[in-house]
Amino acid sequence: MRTTRVTVAALLAAAALTLTACGGETAKTGDSIKQISGQAKAGAATILDRPFDKPDLVLTDTTGKPWNLREQTKGRPTLIYFGYTHCPDVCPLTMSNIAVARKALPKEDQDKLQVVFVTTDPERDTPDSLGSWLKAQDPSFIGLTGEFATIQAGARALGIGIEAPTKAANGDVVSMHGAQVIAFSPKTDEGYVLYGEGTTVDDYTKDLPKLVKGDTP
Repeated sequence: MRTTRVTVAALLAAAALTLTACGGETAKTGDSIKQISGQAKAGAATILDRPFDKPDLVLTDTTGKPWNLREQTKGRPTLIYFGYTHCPDVCPLTMSNIAVARKALPKEDQDKLQVVFVTTDPERDTPDSLGSWLKAQDPSFIGLTGEFATIQAGARALGIGIEAPTKAANGDVVSMHGAQVIAFSPKTDEGYVLYGEGTTVDDYTKDLPKLVKGDTP
């Protein structure tokens, strides 16, 4: 599959301006980030020139217990995504695509891979509701919730912008968030590959075997 390379500085600039409102609306952005935004939505893997450190993030898992991202994913291939369960399209599709691709892996590799879903709507995504939603996607997926400010800071550390949920004119609550999936290497524990919302099941199916080993897709 086609890959692109992008500098972290450019990615951070893009993330600050490119947010997705689940339901089809996308925040307006400047010309300077259109190229990066287009690359992500094309479904190509973006190889980061300078990988992200894993955020020092401690949140609450679906059992109500503290979950330390750095400690509990150390040395394991990990995919991280920020979204919310009431999202009508992008978030469930992303999780479904990853779930299908994960099932195509050998059982040993399935057990190695960790998929972490961090809510951007913690007021509504309680541990129980988050757990039920993820169980329907893949029971192995890890769901995390907590204080919005903590979640936002963790996302920002990965170049992913999110905004506090707001109520639309029709009464729907909308969460604006970056729709990127970040892959962390089991070799270095660094986030070195980014996937945009246009990434398909086939894309993930082709790449997961390499990501599990910490190789570059």
